[in-house]
Amino acid sequence: MKIVIIGLGTIGKTILKTLSDGEHTITIIDEDKNKIEDLIERYDVQGIVGNGACLDIQREAGASEADVIISLTKSDELNVFACLVAKKLGVKNTIARVRNPDYRSQILEMKDELGISMIVNPEQDTATEISNLINLPEIAKVERFAEGRVLLVEIVAETGCALVGETLVSIGKKLSTKVLICAVQRGDDVIIPSGNFMIEEGDHIHFTSDARALRDFLSEINMVKSPLKNIMIVGGSPIAYYLADELSAGRYKIKLIVSDRQRAEELAEELPRVTVINGNGTQHDLLIEEGIEAMDSFVALTDIDEENMVVSMFANKMKVKKTIAEIKSDNLYGMLAELGINNNVSPKEIVANRIISYIRALENSIGSNVLTLYRLVDRRVEALEFMAKRQEKIYDKPLRELKIKRNCLVACIIRNNEVMIPDGNTSIKLGDNVIVVTTHKNFDDLMDIFE
Repeated sequence: MKIVIIGLGTIGKTILKTLSDGEHTITIIDEDKNKIEDLIERYDVQGIVGNGACLDIQREAGASEADVIISLTKSDELNVFACLVAKKLGVKNTIARVRNPDYRSQILEMKDELGISMIVNPEQDTATEISNLINLPEIAKVERFAEGRVLLVEIVAETGCALVGETLVSIGKKLSTKVLICAVQRGDDVIIPSGNFMIEEGDHIHFTSDARALRDFLSEINMVKSPLKNIMIVGGSPIAYYLADELSAGRYKIKLIVSDRQRAEELAEELPRVTVINGNGTQHDLLIEEGIEAMDSFVALTDIDEENMVVSMFANKMKVKKTIAEIKSDNLYGMLAELGINNNVSPKEIVANRIISYIRALENSIGSNVLTLYRLVDRRVEALEFMAKRQEKIYDKPLRELKIKRNCLVACIIRNNEVMIPDGNTSIKLGDNVIVVTTHKNFDDLMDIFE
């Protein structure tokens, strides 16, 4: 595919890094000459220095021949205008970053007229991710396949979890609810486990489940937790605004701590159902005074990763049931589990996953076979949904008889809207949707997983 990326901030760079691993022709546009030169040296891409909303610049970048244009500059207006220009040049697929909540509703109504195929809002998308984690307090992360019928869930094997000390074989015999454990992170190691693999306390376990069976499974392994009610959020960022607004519309009581007085006053006016406190949410005495010990969940959304880590550790010490930290730096991910920070979000990764999944879906329409893609465990594991759309010799044969590549696992099969958690006797049939978890990269067809 031919892809043009306009705006090479943190999200643009993350998408570029991911897409450059595949067979794409990529052109990047940014007004920062040094940035363009640096990225041309690091990746096999073409670069144009200039304003990506300018017709001449897009023509120079070959936009008229592009399959998709992604505009991710800091300016909402420029991103929207860049998509308008791309539409004039005949580009069918455009993605725009739009952050301002004042624009979002009207742009959603006008997206076709504006030539926008997909709108991303890193702050709102991150808030939605955090809201999902609070609504499901037992889990550390959840991704959805097959229009939400299949879940890929991450949990942490805590004290009391019935999985601890059990092998995958013994788990299958003891539990009545079927799930498939498809990846385990233990310290710095990532394992695609076999039947004799034993779960240890502290393991981060990724498993596939029928969405309707998740609660039953969590109950069987003693992981069901009481609903959360009292939520403390630290930070006055747009993510904090979107999150507080979304949660306060439900059953939650929200306390939002904002360091900047003017921003605190603005949020107090915009969020009438939220208790807004003006103060430094990283100070021990203030957190105690505002009742952190009585909170069910604590969300750290300051602009500084290290501050988010420290206050999350303090919240854990205060026995808060669920803490969530925004972490932007890739360099810090490796130490989070060791510090007890099991729930973290990264806006750039959330948006990059959405955009990559969209591009994979486009590829599917022109030859690739990937419907959905998620990257897990610091991008070291891929979970892909394939469609079995061409007749193959491996169909209708038990999985135990097939030669599947090492570190590849068939995690779920969807057939006629029925969710199947496979075992060795399960077979793949023409027309199935098949979810695969693997440490290999850049698979674009179901047959890639077989020897």
